[in-house]
Amino acid sequence: MAYTTIDDSSAHFQTALYTGNNSDNAITNDGNSDLQPDFIWVKNRGAAQNHVVFDSTRGFNGDSDSLYLEPNNTDAEAHDDDNHLKSFNSDGFTMQASSSRSNNSSYTYVAWQWKANGGTTSSNTSGSITSTVQANTTSGFSIITYTGNATDDATFGHGLGAVPHFIIIKARNRTNGWPVYHRSQGADKALFLSTNAAVESSSFYQATPTSTLITLNDHSNVNNESGTYICYCFTEIQGYSKFGSYEGNGDADGPFVYTGFKPAWVILKNADTGENWCLFDNKRSTHNPMDDYLEPNTSDAEADGETKIVDFLSNGFKLRGASALINNDGDTHIYAAFAEQPFVTSGGVPCTAF
Repeated sequence: MAYTTIDDSSAHFQTALYTGNNSDNAITNDGNSDLQPDFIWVKNRGAAQNHVVFDSTRGFNGDSDSLYLEPNNTDAEAHDDDNHLKSFNSDGFTMQASSSRSNNSSYTYVAWQWKANGGTTSSNTSGSITSTVQANTTSGFSIITYTGNATDDATFGHGLGAVPHFIIIKARNRTNGWPVYHRSQGADKALFLSTNAAVESSSFYQATPTSTLITLNDHSNVNNESGTYICYCFTEIQGYSKFGSYEGNGDADGPFVYTGFKPAWVILKNADTGENWCLFDNKRSTHNPMDDYLEPNTSDAEADGETKIVDFLSNGFKLRGASALINNDGDTHIYAAFAEQPFVTSGGVPCTAF
């Protein structure tokens, strides 16, 4: 049996590093495949600046006037004339002007990019709320927009054709947080990408998502009357993505987490205590241990530390630090991971044989 349907992860996810230039700045991806991104998450590595995200579904408010959100705060969607993102390109993207968050000549940046459907959306009428969906069913990723109706048991279609395992929602026109659904916590629990809070009981979801629908309750974070929302939705794809949890041991010889691939990107959150989110990738740290981390719920610059380190291995990752952020003794930590390469190819051949 083939192990994965995705031999080249760079066709669906890539990390790009670039230096700002205060002008039009075309960033070209350097993976094995050209990647036209549909969801771009950018962070200034060297300064305390907000994270900023763009997607090709929300797009632009006029010519080159990109709509953006900031994961580390609750602000509503905004746009800057001739600032931030200028275009989604066939092999990357172009930044413009001199925003310190995305293209100031004094700083270096990281951009994490996912492919959906090239900006092409469709109307989904599967649920009681009509949604607009841009889906990549091969990689298990969809971008959804919808308008709330403030009713319990409201449903909208996500377009993945498989049960979602990781869901991030943000109200576009309200100052609400970023509730996160994670398969390991269940539909009656939520984390917030915008805070360091531990997992909490929530009434956001009426039921566990299905292969076609996400079911909501009447709550301003996900389903306010006339509230407009963006939803980033992921389902696990063998050999490419993994969404799970592990129990920390508080030791530098930490747990090994099997993913079935060599990771390119891993985000971690201690679900039991008020610790920051912690994000690693294979471009900012090019060899083990991975010790350059960013915290998605803060504006902090990139940092490194002896207790916040991870090894990216051929079939998973191993915690090498005792920090409460990533490996607190007895605490449950959730993770989302995307691949650099699968452990075994679609032909059943171990990648180490190449």
